[in-house]
Amino acid sequence: MYLLGGRRVTVRDLVDNGLVDPGAALRFERRRIGQTYVARVTESGRIQLEDGQEFRSPSRAAMVAAGMRAVDGWRAWIVEGNGRMLDGLRQELLDKAARNAASVAPLALDENIDQRVHERLREARIRADAKHPEEISVRELLSLWGAKGRGDQISRIEADLANHGLVTSPSFRKVTLDANVRLLTASDEPDEDTPADVAEVLATTDEEDAGAPVGLTVGNLPSALGGITSVAPNASFDEAITAMLLNDYSQLAVLNGPRNLRGAVTWRSIAHARHAGGDAPFSDAIDQNVHEVRYDRELIDVLPVLQQAGFVFVRNEKNVIAGIVTTADVVQIYGEMATPFFQIGELDQTLRRVIARNFELDEVASLCSRPVKSVDEMTMGDYQQVLGNQAIWAKLGWRLDRATFIMRLSEIRKVRNDVMHFNPDPIPADAVNKLRRLNAVLRTYSG
Repeated sequence: MYLLGGRRVTVRDLVDNGLVDPGAALRFERRRIGQTYVARVTESGRIQLEDGQEFRSPSRAAMVAAGMRAVDGWRAWIVEGNGRMLDGLRQELLDKAARNAASVAPLALDENIDQRVHERLREARIRADAKHPEEISVRELLSLWGAKGRGDQISRIEADLANHGLVTSPSFRKVTLDANVRLLTASDEPDEDTPADVAEVLATTDEEDAGAPVGLTVGNLPSALGGITSVAPNASFDEAITAMLLNDYSQLAVLNGPRNLRGAVTWRSIAHARHAGGDAPFSDAIDQNVHEVRYDRELIDVLPVLQQAGFVFVRNEKNVIAGIVTTADVVQIYGEMATPFFQIGELDQTLRRVIARNFELDEVASLCSRPVKSVDEMTMGDYQQVLGNQAIWAKLGWRLDRATFIMRLSEIRKVRNDVMHFNPDPIPADAVNKLRRLNAVLRTYSG
């Protein structure tokens, strides 16, 4: 039986559970253009098109059959005979698995989470189908799975959302933890108004690589979607200058409506306009040579523009100018990422030096969870195993409590994993402080 958490439902699951018969005929109707596509389910649970091509993914099969950029194949393909969508059969399978889990008493912790997530996403799906999508912060969304950040549970979260036919807009991967996202179910026939981020997820919602990691995006910076202060093209110098002084801004967006970016005014552009003539109109201070990017753009690709221009305006998933990113914002975010990285580097080198200086390799190698030929090969987990040994700790002669020290080292190891796996979420301030304090203690005791 399919377990609720962990992976995406496949057509093979429907076949194995008797919800779809091998050889069943499928149809995909595009009523808008009066076109129908047909396929069949193979013995192995794949979808075979008329030309013989086979696909594991219903969405990929529908996209290829219709030549569309994105489509939710689970909602597109209908089983001939009973007239049910694959999506409805998938929901039946999920409900059955949830009932089976609920009948087991007492439930394990993971099963409790599965049950709670299933019910919550089922409600969100009903609201999305009724065109009243739920809006929720990324932090609150992750908390449904007991997650505090987008770490090692990201694939499971995406699988559970996909199994309920839900996508988030904007993408919950590409904004800050405190940004709000809507839980949507896309039409089985997306049009040009379908947000690009929704179309992107639709194109991979049941693909094996749908959960592939992404880099740091512009939207991961708080200021990117944090709102924008602007003036109209017919504003006055006094209005713009007052807004800049009160908010300590170096630039202001010039907007003619939320989507129509006309340019920007900066202290430099104001000075140039005023220097050219005391009676210069405000329009002379508007710099039209400004840059704009989408929130889901990879931040590293935007760095050359930021270096040259100093700032970029950011469009959200609705194509609205929703924020601004400056070089100062980038320096701050990379500083936040770099600080724990270098602190962990210092910790690693210090622990390695302590072990190499006080023990022979044979003494510590047997305590490691894997063969090591050098102290340089040891990991943070190995340091825990070695220093957690009572005899080893006693030989160090440190007047510190071993259990408390090892507990702190275990906490730091989890922080290290987030940093080294380039989790886009900021490392909590208390974690950075713990790193600093541990390094300070080691400097004192390591000599």
